[in-house]
Amino acid sequence: MTGNYYFTFISTYQAIKAEKVLSGQKWAFKMVPVPRRISSSCGTALRCTPADAEEIKVFLQACGVLIEGGHLLPENEQGKPFLGGRRPG
Repeated sequence: MTGNYYFTFISTYQAIKAEKVLSGQKWAFKMVPVPRRISSSCGTALRCTPADAEEIKVFLQACGVLIEGGHLLPENEQGKPFLGGRRPG
């Protein structure tokens, strides 16, 4: 299955910490609002490719970041993974 992988965090502080420790690392990621398909509560999630998710998870845990959960969401309606920028019109 292709799509995007989302990490959720136990607090906004942990999400900010995740962004800070990942800055300058080799992985492509983006901080985004938690998708409604994952949770209806507000919050910040880290979006990355499924291929990078396990390495990112191990790295974040080694850096002391507290992860709430991980979620794989399937491709968007155009059949292409959406990783950032504007959605195709």
